[in-house]
Amino acid sequence: MSRPRIVIVGAGFAGYRTARTLSRLTRHQADITLLNPTDYFLYLPLLPQVAAGILEPRRVSVSLSGTLPHVRLVLGEADGIDLDGHTVHYTGPEGEEGTLPFDRLVLAAGSVNKLLPVPGVAEHAHGFRGLPEALYLRDHVTRQVELAAAAKDRAECAARCTFVVVGAGYTGTEVAAHGAMYTDAQVRRHPMRTGMRPRWMLLDVAPRVLPEMDERLSRTAERVLRQRGVDVRMGTSVKEATHDGVLLTDGSTVDTRTLVWCVGVRPDPLVESLGLPLERGRLLVDSHLRVPGRPEVFACGDVAAVPDLNQPGQYTPMTAQHAWRHGKVCAQNVAASLGVGRRRAYRHRDMGFVVDLGGAKAAANPLGLPMSGPAAGAVTRGYHLAAMPGNRVRVAADWLLDAVLPRQAVQLGLVRSWSVPLESASPEVARVPGRPERARQAGTGTGERDAVDPGAERAGEERSEEQPAGSPSQGRPSGEPAKNQPGGEPAKNQPGGEPAKNQPHAEPREEQPHGSRSGSTRASGTPRRAAETAGPPARGTRKPRKTSGTSGATRSATPAAPSGPTRSADGPADPGPEPPADQPPPGPDIAPGPVKRTDGRAAEGDS
Repeated sequence: MSRPRIVIVGAGFAGYRTARTLSRLTRHQADITLLNPTDYFLYLPLLPQVAAGILEPRRVSVSLSGTLPHVRLVLGEADGIDLDGHTVHYTGPEGEEGTLPFDRLVLAAGSVNKLLPVPGVAEHAHGFRGLPEALYLRDHVTRQVELAAAAKDRAECAARCTFVVVGAGYTGTEVAAHGAMYTDAQVRRHPMRTGMRPRWMLLDVAPRVLPEMDERLSRTAERVLRQRGVDVRMGTSVKEATHDGVLLTDGSTVDTRTLVWCVGVRPDPLVESLGLPLERGRLLVDSHLRVPGRPEVFACGDVAAVPDLNQPGQYTPMTAQHAWRHGKVCAQNVAASLGVGRRRAYRHRDMGFVVDLGGAKAAANPLGLPMSGPAAGAVTRGYHLAAMPGNRVRVAADWLLDAVLPRQAVQLGLVRSWSVPLESASPEVARVPGRPERARQAGTGTGERDAVDPGAERAGEERSEEQPAGSPSQGRPSGEPAKNQPGGEPAKNQPGGEPAKNQPHAEPREEQPHGSRSGSTRASGTPRRAAETAGPPARGTRKPRKTSGTSGATRSATPAAPSGPTRSADGPADPGPEPPADQPPPGPDIAPGPVKRTDGRAAEGDS
């Protein structure tokens, strides 16, 4: 008799805890498969410290294969689930497609950035949900402070060293608190010529900071923020965003080059394609985390609307604390459905919250006891060390080094602006040329903006010739940076972006597909697959891909692209054409134009 097959979709707090607990309970009596886009579990509460240069990225990334030895890891993103056929369809990191059969399915896909219909936000703002976005923000903030210090014009200096964070929840508050300390440390070592200092703004339509938490935590956090010079504006948000600044709902205009979007999250749109009952985008489950009418399907974490037994008629909020506990109960109930142990209902006890405000400052209420100052800071860091499933010694070592040594304020340029769009179904994975992107569900009925990757075109949608800056260009491959796009998008023939045509080691562009992505709603049980790739096709052939929502439409394989033009023995290769004279200046995230070298070849990377 074959062993039961358990498939877990997602390795966030809920999915990781489910896999780890199931591995212990089943004791090799079941085949457990974990499907996730990355090979690590990300400890999200410490992500602001990565953006502030306190922790290295690998400190908050716990290896899945290293900590889940009896769980099979499959790298890929689920794009369709056939509930009747008991299969999960997925797309791998290199475009390969596959299916995973299951006897028990656990949906723990997590959440993505919450989008609102604010003009310009999708083009000029960046979220804060994954490592790529944190690395980009650290590089971007460092770059803006350095450019502001070198600027001769006071207006330009003020705009570059102004940083706007929208959303005064858990994430936005920590980003503003750590960001203010990070930029102040940079200015102390390298004062600005104009005598100015960085300015951080925290906006929210709520009446107070941390509106979902205790009022005493809110007052403590706001007091610390104001002491550090953060401009906290409650009851205010962004009305319109442009490349040069933002227009606020109170009528004022703020010149800035940085807009961080932390207004909240929404459940992964994967669950919307199942045709099952939803509660504000979350899959309705019973108190045992089982989907009604589907005894083989369980859901937990941010994608599940779990009844709150302590508050009848309500559902548990989308927090890491609940997701971590969901995973343990879900694993116990999945094992019970296989005859191992007894099932149990999810019931929680509020253990309190901790908010790290940087340095020795924090706001915490463990077990309902309000704390602030260094005592709260010690409790907060102790809680994080206890909650992390790995890397505790490395995290503690980084904290110790940060306390005695100055931070290394350098920009590595590893993540470009166009690699981390706000409208992304996979914020945990940076967009790269040749990697397929997941299609997003068209509309949720909650007034949120339709989340479609800005580099992709929708099927059947005509675009105007007079297109606003920052929007997708017509006839451009999906995921490719737009030409002359503001906001740090690499323009054609500029270093750091895509290789220009006729440039050494460049990919030919004439025969690249200019397809579109389907934005239609998928029926229940049909594969949810992206129809186009996120950029120029990768080298080599690729298996045909099915168009989202269709069963027979296929895309022909792309012929293998050469690795680069053959270099002549008579002299160096042509460095490529110069940028046109009427080309507007590039955005703040790229260097202005190619750099000539003495050997005649174009320099690679930023100048």
